[in-house]
Amino acid sequence: MKIEHPTPIKWQFAQRAEQLQSSAIREILKVTQRPDIISFAGGLPSPLTFPVEHMQAAFDKVLSQQGKIALQYGPTDGYGPLREWVAQSLSIEGATIAPEQVLMVSGSQQALDLLGKVLIEDGSKVLVETPSYLGALQAFSVYRPQFVSVPTDESGLLPETVEGIADGARLLYSLPNFHNPTGRTMSLERRFALVETCARLGLPLIEDDPYGALSYSGEPLPRMLNMNPDGVIYLGSFSKVLTPGIRLGYVVAPAILIRKLEQAKQAADLHTSQLTQMVVYQAIKDGFLSQHIPSIRTLYANQCQAMLDALEEFFPVGVKWNKPAGGMFIWVTLPGHIDGMQLLDEAIAKNVAFVPGAPFYANKPEINTLRLSFVTVPPEKIRQGVEILAGLIKDKLR
Repeated sequence: MKIEHPTPIKWQFAQRAEQLQSSAIREILKVTQRPDIISFAGGLPSPLTFPVEHMQAAFDKVLSQQGKIALQYGPTDGYGPLREWVAQSLSIEGATIAPEQVLMVSGSQQALDLLGKVLIEDGSKVLVETPSYLGALQAFSVYRPQFVSVPTDESGLLPETVEGIADGARLLYSLPNFHNPTGRTMSLERRFALVETCARLGLPLIEDDPYGALSYSGEPLPRMLNMNPDGVIYLGSFSKVLTPGIRLGYVVAPAILIRKLEQAKQAADLHTSQLTQMVVYQAIKDGFLSQHIPSIRTLYANQCQAMLDALEEFFPVGVKWNKPAGGMFIWVTLPGHIDGMQLLDEAIAKNVAFVPGAPFYANKPEINTLRLSFVTVPPEKIRQGVEILAGLIKDKLR
């Protein structure tokens, strides 16, 4: 029976809840669900790359042969054969990764949250690139750090700037391959310099690498993990190379940290889906990714070139953009007086969407920047959308 005239609850949120903010990208994606929108907004993989039949076969085989195991609770650290696969795939370039250093997580976004929970104190310093991945800023901000911005340029993070700002920092977060949002790649020289600097300072270095396999040339640069397995925390994901809907990623770190992350994960969700892990292992164990990933690279390289060609054709003098060597994003810098948020409102009115650059900055946002994602839009729509954006920008230059 229903209670009559209950007293309204006065919700009292924890201080950490006050730090929570909606993702600018997720909010924009609500708009882009309209079929008439040309969306350069989402960092979503192209559905054309999803191996639906291969995944269906893997599900069928796991459920028919190991269904009672797959549908049961699993260990917190993850499905053993899949952890071994991850460890073996990363044991290259002179480094040996043990399965005990691998924790399977519900998407690498969960790894960011767990790392924040385990490593960040209220008010402690956290070093992040300028700009940085919005999801990392969101995950860490719950734990109320003091974000310190590390300068970057077209070749990525500037290692020589780290020592002067690292005193007392809990970690440095980096995304070296085909960076989100900028599409930049950290040079090999800077990777060595950054790993050496962090090792000398005793500063944990997070290498977030969801896009590393998406090099258009097929030759990604060496991982920082393999340069110093004892000091680099590596995050990997199956979202960009298989399918994001499975929500499966992994974190690789020294065993002492993995055990703490495992304890934090136990408190969060007990374990990542045993069924999902077993299906992914079934799907990839015989070398499927080495056959599948090249087709993703080719598609994305063609889409990227279509956007670069359109930018060159339509965008006015004074607008700058990079030419990524892989991944899913192009970073655009507009003349200083143009506000990306205002431009977005005008673009949506003309059925085009993108992500303004300001939310990707932990400090001092550059409002005249924007991120364009090209992988889910066919070339003819890319050209059409870029032409519309160019017209709006030209209007602001008159």
